[in-house]
Amino acid sequence: MDHLKRVTDEFARQAHTFDRFAETTDEQVAARFAAALGDAGRGDLVDVACGPGVVTAAIAPRAASVVAFDATGEMLDKARARCAKAGLANVTFQCGNAESLPFEDARFDGVVTRLAIHHFADPQRALGEMFRVLRPGGTAVIVDVVSSEVPEESNLQNAIERLRDPSHVRMLPASALDAGVARAGFRDLAPDTWDKRREFEEWMDIVADPARAEPVRTVVRALAEAGRHAGMGLVLRGGRVEFFHRWRLLQAHKPPH
Repeated sequence: MDHLKRVTDEFARQAHTFDRFAETTDEQVAARFAAALGDAGRGDLVDVACGPGVVTAAIAPRAASVVAFDATGEMLDKARARCAKAGLANVTFQCGNAESLPFEDARFDGVVTRLAIHHFADPQRALGEMFRVLRPGGTAVIVDVVSSEVPEESNLQNAIERLRDPSHVRMLPASALDAGVARAGFRDLAPDTWDKRREFEEWMDIVADPARAEPVRTVVRALAEAGRHAGMGLVLRGGRVEFFHRWRLLQAHKPPH
């Protein structure tokens, strides 16, 4: 199956549950993006792979305009409803592929993306496209979950993630994510990293597929019982499997010349 179709099929099915998850996954989303965007946040912005529009709605009140961009129409419907409820009239919505953005060079003062890099078939190409559409001197805010720097742990965590969601490609280690952003041409990278505790059942509920949950539950419970944390802090507490996702935010800039 074409990977983009796999992504759109999966997130069309997940749209309702992912919408609820995305709203609660980071209570500091507005403050984080406002601080990282700085003055660029008052200009023309694009939210790449915007999903249900949580970041879009958070950045739009300060912005001149925002384009909410996503490959999945059902996610754009959620974003449109969220922005309408918030009374935001400066947001437009566009469907397409993040690896081939339909915007002219230097179109935006700021580019943001959250929790999307690990779903791109070619993340380097997507980062290059974000660099291309950003004006010289503009600011990008790139946020994703990252895996362990230990290859065996990273591979194991990514295998678990793909069993849960076949649209998952690869969570990069922080060093690889940073290197990819720099390779795209961005400079002055300023990182922030934090861990978000998760419960296995809550995490599986988002994909809303009980047939997937049973084998993944068996695997992660066996790993936790064997003391294998898989780079994600797998542990049994009160009979429940818990773990963490490590988030990394990169503020980055396009050189002015």
